[in-house]
Amino acid sequence: MMFEAYVDLLKDHPFEAAFLQFAVLGTLGEYVSCIVRRRRLGAGPWRLLGKMAAWGVLGLVIKMAFTGFDGFTRSVFGKLGLSTTAGVAGLAVPFALAKSAFTNTFFGPQMMLFHRWEDNLVMGQRGNYRGMRAAIGTLFWFWIPAHTVTFVLHSEDLQITLAAFWSVVLGLILGLAHRD
Repeated sequence: MMFEAYVDLLKDHPFEAAFLQFAVLGTLGEYVSCIVRRRRLGAGPWRLLGKMAAWGVLGLVIKMAFTGFDGFTRSVFGKLGLSTTAGVAGLAVPFALAKSAFTNTFFGPQMMLFHRWEDNLVMGQRGNYRGMRAAIGTLFWFWIPAHTVTFVLHSEDLQITLAAFWSVVLGLILGLAHRD
């Protein structure tokens, strides 16, 4: 009952939901990474709100990218005569993998640079793009597999929820990998 209400909310307000989910879960992922690394987030209440807004805007951009790359991948599969539904155990794994690869390869690097620009703006920094090579590397070892799982979900509405949740998972992984 409650889950159905949640899914209905996502269907009725997809962009608002994408904004809110990323504002909360994206910021939480960043915070988890800092806690695990025993570092401070470096944000007072206004900067924290700025970070949440930046993550929310990123959620909107990601929602649009998921929609656009779904159409792109369906078109490519259609031109190649491939099924978007056939796959392993009835799941559209080949389609999900292709959509994830296209999304993360063609869109991911620009999205990450945009997000760093947002973060620099919020934190009052100029030109801090340290660590971008490693961040872009996560597209291949984390985001392509994670989004393949995400895109196997038949409910497009829940894909953004899972994508936002993956931000928390990646924050934990990166925090553990870079503990002081």
